[in-house]
Amino acid sequence: MLLLQHGMKCLTLLSDLGLTDASVAIAKGILIQYTTDVSFIDISHTVAPYHLQQAAYLLANAYRHFPSGTIHVILFNVFSEKEPRMILCEQDGQYFIAPDNGVLSLAVNSNHKPIWNCLDAGKDKQFVHWLHRTGEIISLIQRNEHVQLTECEMKHAPLHWLPSINENGLECHVIHIDHFGTVVLNITQTQFEAARNGRQFYIEFARKERVSEVSHHFSDLTPGSKLCRFNAAGYLEIGVSQGDAAGLFGLRLYQQHHLIYNTIKIRFE
Repeated sequence: MLLLQHGMKCLTLLSDLGLTDASVAIAKGILIQYTTDVSFIDISHTVAPYHLQQAAYLLANAYRHFPSGTIHVILFNVFSEKEPRMILCEQDGQYFIAPDNGVLSLAVNSNHKPIWNCLDAGKDKQFVHWLHRTGEIISLIQRNEHVQLTECEMKHAPLHWLPSINENGLECHVIHIDHFGTVVLNITQTQFEAARNGRQFYIEFARKERVSEVSHHFSDLTPGSKLCRFNAAGYLEIGVSQGDAAGLFGLRLYQQHHLIYNTIKIRFE
């Protein structure tokens, strides 16, 4: 039995449903039937299909800024498994309802947290069944009621794609590209500084263009200038002041099973 101790302040949604059809509206239409006086906040609905690392990055970046009592509903790659399962996790007074596909273990470090089984979705279950069960759980949380759930182990606890580190540099992958074409790499400031060990660095792009220092703000540079910096989430990102870095350098999201992808090489000297 799980005692839900916090009244709900707001509800966030993160999904790969896109914005070209009614899927997001259907999800909200069902969930709103189970809530009262709740603010719905969209984290994103344009997560790249099957891109677990991007979904985890966006969730980790966003949830820390919400108050205790927030419920985060993750509708990413819901039916990716042969036996889909909905799980519930609590951290710092916030609740996470998600498919058991690894997104929580990456985003909220839930590997050592109690995990509760909310739904085993067999072949006869459709997306609307998943949404109605999510709504039922949300309703119980909002009413501060006991929930009769079974504690379970996660089926999947994958690792983040890590940069390749050698004596002379790093090879990084793109895990997110924002609306402005700024590219986020799979390396944090802590990892970067440890590998760098006080040395000079440079990132080389097409046409032998280089970035060799860390900036703090896009406004520090003239329009068209290339830069790298550590964003609010602590990840290294590459951008162009008033420009599109992804388009300029031909960068795309890294997909683990794709045969063709590009890496970002960081050299130390």
